[in-house]
Amino acid sequence: MRYRCEWAGSDPLYVKYHDTEWGVPVWDDRKLFEFLILEGMQAGLSWLIILRKRENFRKAFDQFDPETIARYDEKKIQALLRDAGIIRNRLKIQAAIANARAFLKIQEEFGSFARYMWRFVDGKPIVNHWRRLSEIPTHSPESDALSRDLKQRGFKFVGTTICYAHMQAVGMVNDHVVNCFRHQEILNQYANFAFR
Repeated sequence: MRYRCEWAGSDPLYVKYHDTEWGVPVWDDRKLFEFLILEGMQAGLSWLIILRKRENFRKAFDQFDPETIARYDEKKIQALLRDAGIIRNRLKIQAAIANARAFLKIQEEFGSFARYMWRFVDGKPIVNHWRRLSEIPTHSPESDALSRDLKQRGFKFVGTTICYAHMQAVGMVNDHVVNCFRHQEILNQYANFAFR
């Protein structure tokens, strides 16, 4: 039997997320944007709640198209606040819109959001070697720097803990515990990965 990170539990959705997505390097801008918005929506809630609503979020937020979201108006906000399939929190919805606008500015400045993001880890995943879940931090110097910079650029719901969770999710940090089968799989698969 393969050992997984303890947090994955036994829920099939969580297990699938752990086994196929968490910690895998992402360089696609749309996917990075999706994770950033979902991490903000998760604030104060469990990630499993977000995973269960993920498809609803994709539908409600136009497949996380930042250009479309950046144009959302009050009428759209009201429609989202009535959508029981997502997290109906006005501040988080408004943050998603503000983040879409800031995201587009970063794309314009850097050529891609991925190029901007991966600078915070020098273009290569940080590989940690934790033995227990309790050893994994909730932030790092890199997530502190990312959080500060995103906030200066107008992003909302991007505290250092949210940024660290984002970095873990999109493979900027490999925080699978060392005896988890995914730790070595990701290392092997992306041994030569570098975003330049």
